[in-house]
Amino acid sequence: MKITKEEVAHVAHLARLEFREEEVENFTLQLNRILEYIDKLNELDTSGVEPMSHPFALGNAFREDMVTASVTEENPLANAPAPRGQFFSVPRVIE
Repeated sequence: MKITKEEVAHVAHLARLEFREEEVENFTLQLNRILEYIDKLNELDTSGVEPMSHPFALGNAFREDMVTASVTEENPLANAPAPRGQFFSVPRVIE
């Protein structure tokens, strides 16, 4: 084992965490399994593997900009239930 229960308890104390004895044992086992797996990964030869920031190659997901006609004042007001001149008429919300 690379990490002892005392080390887990010490780190928990530094982080101001309180664990029961069974939780400390569980964390110790879990952390040791993680470190064993990292040791197993370190045995692999990765000298020819380039570092990457994402497992999938990402491309630009944006569409091309297209110039279109803009909205005139008449278009939105044509669907308004009660336009007032060039503005939308809405009920009063503040007395």
